[in-house]
Amino acid sequence: MHKVLNDRKAIMIFILPAILIFMVLLFVPIIWSSVYTFFEGSLISGFEFAGLANYFALFNDPDFYNSLWVTSKFTLIVTTGQVFLGLLLSLLYVFYIKKASFLVRTLVFFPVVLPTVAIAQLFSKLFEIAPNLGLINSLLEAIHLEQLVQPWLGQTETAFWILCIMEIWKAMGFYAVILYAGLMDVPEDVLEAARIDGAKGWKLTQFIILPLIKPILISAIIFSLSGTLKVFEQVVALTNGGPGKSTTTLSVHMYQQAFTSGNYGYGSTIALFLLFLTLIITLIVYQSSWKEEKK
Repeated sequence: MHKVLNDRKAIMIFILPAILIFMVLLFVPIIWSSVYTFFEGSLISGFEFAGLANYFALFNDPDFYNSLWVTSKFTLIVTTGQVFLGLLLSLLYVFYIKKASFLVRTLVFFPVVLPTVAIAQLFSKLFEIAPNLGLINSLLEAIHLEQLVQPWLGQTETAFWILCIMEIWKAMGFYAVILYAGLMDVPEDVLEAARIDGAKGWKLTQFIILPLIKPILISAIIFSLSGTLKVFEQVVALTNGGPGKSTTTLSVHMYQQAFTSGNYGYGSTIALFLLFLTLIITLIVYQSSWKEEKK
């Protein structure tokens, strides 16, 4: 076995088929979609060469700018919420709950494995106003705050925030587990030495714990950014992009253009833009963290 693991030819024989399959599954759809950006039409009506018309249409489309703004807000709020709450939970597991953390970790992680549609239905019932009041409106009515009873998912001011809350609640357990694994690798003698030197609470976290788990923290941020930038099923299941365009993200706008309006070329252009946006933001985060480590 040791000879096989040291044999580069043997390693390539085992790994190459998997790499080739992965490359085909990854790059063929990207290339195919990139070709569609130069055409107009659909599989039913047929395709016509359009040159750069889809790219010009992209940057003259007010709905595109709206979806980009919604995606940017959603990404900033949800990524911050997921990683920050995940970090707080992981610190809670390690330093306060300790042995009893298994049950809490399981309960907090449970929403991660639930279907998105089920979670969306849960939140729609929580904030329901008709035909029956949901839990939130019922509680407001019970404590005599009837003036606050409202159609939470039917208003542009509140629907977006409920979508953010739902996504943070759903995924924070995942990031808590990732960061918990990183905290478990922090040497206890380092923490003990820091405590002897007077580092406690936030100072211990800021100057000792966070630098030691920085690679895991950066990975969690990149995971979250990648998911929130491409958010789709959560939006469709809860609000379907409404009310109006208040929760229409780039992925939803792409889907509407390609599969609802039948404009595959323009939908592919939005998808290609989203791909490069995700790639650029991920590289910026990775590059900035790498430069800080070199310092």
